[in-house]
Amino acid sequence: MDLGLSDTVVLVTGAGQGLGRAIGLAFAAERAHVAFHYHSSGDGAESAAKEVRALGVKSLAVRADLRVESEVAAAVERVERELGPIGVLVNNAAATQRKLFLETTPADWAAQVDVTVKGTLLITHAVVGLMATRGSGVIVNLMGDSGRVGESRLLVTATARAATVGLTKSLAREFARAGIRANCVSIALVQTERFDAHAGGAPHEPMNDERMKRIVAQYPLGRVGRADDVTPMVLLLASPRAGWITGQVVSVNGGYAML
Repeated sequence: MDLGLSDTVVLVTGAGQGLGRAIGLAFAAERAHVAFHYHSSGDGAESAAKEVRALGVKSLAVRADLRVESEVAAAVERVERELGPIGVLVNNAAATQRKLFLETTPADWAAQVDVTVKGTLLITHAVVGLMATRGSGVIVNLMGDSGRVGESRLLVTATARAATVGLTKSLAREFARAGIRANCVSIALVQTERFDAHAGGAPHEPMNDERMKRIVAQYPLGRVGRADDVTPMVLLLASPRAGWITGQVVSVNGGYAML
């Protein structure tokens, strides 16, 4: 199926590695022009952009600390200047920490809230205003299922991620008449290069066959996710094929939670 994404300019945050990078590459395969945002994973973002340009579509890697308004504004301005008007924003960047709540400190909370909540608000604010002026646009927000159903050792992460639900639904209501749709994809564990850091267990417990069996046992479909389990839903929600879908939270989680 042709998703109708050809020549669309897509900005993906947190796209220097992992799922964000995979999402950007998936859009490029649909002939979209892709901006890979990064903060510290510059090599991954630059190599992804180079890979995309080899396909014959436009791409760039753009750095910004999403917590800093001036850097966000400069990044958005550069994407629009070099690639064209942003038609799709994928909010993937987030900060997470797996730790028992009583072992956390306010400094731990601030690091996660500043990136996951404030950073997402800043980049969305900068982009949605441009979309509204043009009368069209799509926002797809990524979040972890901990923000929907709760999870031990992820209390602060879940709290920050739960804000994504409110953001998505409020964007959908406030900007629908401006021709803008907003949806959210909520995911469980996906195998990327940072899988061990997200996979739980006791502190410093190494990943091994026994630990992996315990993790997989939580998934009715018998495995954790892969990037290509998630990217089709993101692309669909971003595409004109989903033109009557807005304000929704869609779970792609192998049955981990069924709510």
